[in-house]
Amino acid sequence: MSNVREATDANWEQLVLHSDKPVSVDFWAAWCGPCRLVAPEIEKLAEKYAGSVEVLKLDVDANPHTAMHYSVMSIPTVVYFAPGEAPRAAVGFRPAEQLEDQQEQA
Repeated sequence: MSNVREATDANWEQLVLHSDKPVSVDFWAAWCGPCRLVAPEIEKLAEKYAGSVEVLKLDVDANPHTAMHYSVMSIPTVVYFAPGEAPRAAVGFRPAEQLEDQQEQA
């Protein structure tokens, strides 16, 4: 069972903007080869940070409004949202360790 939940344009505000925890979002698409490489890395983060960081995936094809709002032009893009801070993004394939480093930079 996956610890990664699906975000959509419809539930974005509830899952991300109103979250009391930090949220990491993988912007992806089914046709994207590098996105398939990132998926297991996202699963690793979700397992490691279960309960302390929400880890979500957002399909950019099915949810173009949110992707456009955050100027996601390349995928995969992983964006880290911490309450009260500006979002931080990592574009392209990154192993879980590099994604963690991106989250921890504050």
